[in-house]
Amino acid sequence: MSRVQLALNVSDIDQAVDFYSKLFATEPAKRRPGYANFAVAEPPLKLVLIENPAAAGALNHLGIEVASTDDVTAAQARLTGEGLDTAAESGACCYAVQDKVWVNDPDSAPWEIYTVLADSDVAHSGLAEDTTAVCCTATGSVDTDDAGAASDTTATVKACC
Repeated sequence: MSRVQLALNVSDIDQAVDFYSKLFATEPAKRRPGYANFAVAEPPLKLVLIENPAAAGALNHLGIEVASTDDVTAAQARLTGEGLDTAAESGACCYAVQDKVWVNDPDSAPWEIYTVLADSDVAHSGLAEDTTAVCCTATGSVDTDDAGAASDTTATVKACC
């Protein structure tokens, strides 16, 4: 199963949860302080809400949830083969253990292709430079080539989700 993910910055998590519960006629699949996610059946959507009142815009990031780590690995190989810069990430992220790959669109909108491996009590893994930041608010970069050496190619990534 694959479905598109939309992660939004919201100013008030309680108001947003109330609105989106009504809009999609479903309750959140996961709720934590400043965070909620919905597994919407119709249309197939993973909606993630991140309380971030200081955000410059509503879009946090986009994603595609896939069934397995093998699907994530295949997506990274395909994207890299197409000449796109990618950044792999694994670990705790937005209260779940995940494997994922990040890629930015031409306007720098971050996309993640990910699979959820398990639930977690940890908000983020610390991939981004600011490990104290709320999940999915900090940005960082991965500057390595396939062998892990420094590279001139940079894929900007979000902290998680």
